[in-house]
Amino acid sequence: MPNELLAADQVGFPALTMLVLFPLAAAGLVVLVRDARVATRIAIAAAALEFAGTVALALAFEPGISDIQFVERVGKFLGVSWHFGVDGVSILFVPLTALLGLMVIAYAEHNIPARRAGSDLPITGSAPGYSAAILVLEATMLGAFVTLDLMIFWIFFVAELVPSWFLITRWGTGPQRLDAARNYVGFVGAGAMVMLVGIILAGRAYSTATGDGISFELGRLLAAGMPAASQTWPFILLALGFAAKAPLFPFHTWLPKVLDHGPVVGMSVFLVGVKLGTYGFLRFVIPLFPDSAREWLWIMAIAGAVSVIYGSFLALGQTNLRRLLAFASVAHMGVVMLGLFSLNLDGFEGAVLQMVNLGIVGAGLFFVAGFLTARIGQPELASLGGLVSSAPLMTSAFLLIALAGIGLPGTNGFNGEHLVMLGGYQRSWWMAVTAGLGVLLTAAYSLWYFMRGFMGEPNKTLAERIYDLTHRERAIVAVLAALIFWIGLGTSPFIHRMRPSLTWLEERVQQVPSSVARLEFRP
Repeated sequence: MPNELLAADQVGFPALTMLVLFPLAAAGLVVLVRDARVATRIAIAAAALEFAGTVALALAFEPGISDIQFVERVGKFLGVSWHFGVDGVSILFVPLTALLGLMVIAYAEHNIPARRAGSDLPITGSAPGYSAAILVLEATMLGAFVTLDLMIFWIFFVAELVPSWFLITRWGTGPQRLDAARNYVGFVGAGAMVMLVGIILAGRAYSTATGDGISFELGRLLAAGMPAASQTWPFILLALGFAAKAPLFPFHTWLPKVLDHGPVVGMSVFLVGVKLGTYGFLRFVIPLFPDSAREWLWIMAIAGAVSVIYGSFLALGQTNLRRLLAFASVAHMGVVMLGLFSLNLDGFEGAVLQMVNLGIVGAGLFFVAGFLTARIGQPELASLGGLVSSAPLMTSAFLLIALAGIGLPGTNGFNGEHLVMLGGYQRSWWMAVTAGLGVLLTAAYSLWYFMRGFMGEPNKTLAERIYDLTHRERAIVAVLAALIFWIGLGTSPFIHRMRPSLTWLEERVQQVPSSVARLEFRP
């Protein structure tokens, strides 16, 4: 395990704990304030402070080293400890998660619909309640990204289901919102139960190997190592849980329902923008079980390839933008899996870049879907056409974000896809071909929807209902566009931060036989 740099030595206070607990405290304050306008403004201010804190932490992060930084470790009970820290990979997802939370809450202030799509049934939740739920959801995701204890990670993983349930059932816009919530909680909850068994098996394996008692700390588990014969079941169980969350085929069926019937923006932006499932593979599954990762890499790569082809062809057949984006997300997760299970540096870097990029592109496209839904209801192609005439800025926003998703050179999607194909080719030519085919299919369904929905003859029945981006919507698009070109034209700083950690991971998987090696644990 890489060295750990204590938060007390770097910044002098438990920065990560404060970043996780602050949104929870803000959510509690928001629900106690009676004035809805004041409560929402408090939520926006809290989200802005949270984002500023994550940016300050990212700027204080020392690049070029593989050390775990801003480390906090408190207590130990039944093998569980409050152990936080970030490396060159997880530090990228902390400000991204906070930024998405800020944009969602800022947009929601004036854009929570009064009634559900296709129904006279009113939305039961208020704007402040919605903002509070988003803050709680943000806190659980941040906690999952910064924790270095498997059991604490599992607690955050499960806790995320609570605000998600309320967001879908109380602020969902589709008639099947309850069914969507049950599907999401059922699939991800079942995956979490399976993961729990795998985590316990890993903790017991540590106790058997060291005689020090059970522990779930990532560093101690990595240092102790695990015989190859003992890795199989924990690998399978954790992989199943993360595959359900990602989601990958065939565990994807909950995603189209949630994105179609759940909140238009809110949770949808987090589901397509924050890739906690594939992050779990990178942070826990591959480094903890390197022998099983090598043994099962072809199964995992095939699962990724099937997700790419299956998700892309289903996206081609969709006429509803929200469902199209749901299946596109499945396909993009397949590309990330191809990068991860190439088990080399290029593939790892491409996968991480893609996860970051999808947090921008996927979230951006769902914001556009939210813009359309606020104006006309469900964004069905039958009710669209010629939007470029009445909403040229919205049309430009969709085209730019879609081109970034395709991987146009100069945008953020290009380098990630390029590295995934390089890493895949080093493992097998068909992995690179599948990733490339995913790019072609992304272009097909994205541009097909653009041509039919935004170009062509205007729909006269919608002429009075379609208007261009508001000031707040323009601000959201401007931030996303800046990120698209910043990462696309200046990828080196991101690579510089993640490369040492991913180089360590490559060496562990490819060069260090975990069944015989014992790494010194250096707190």
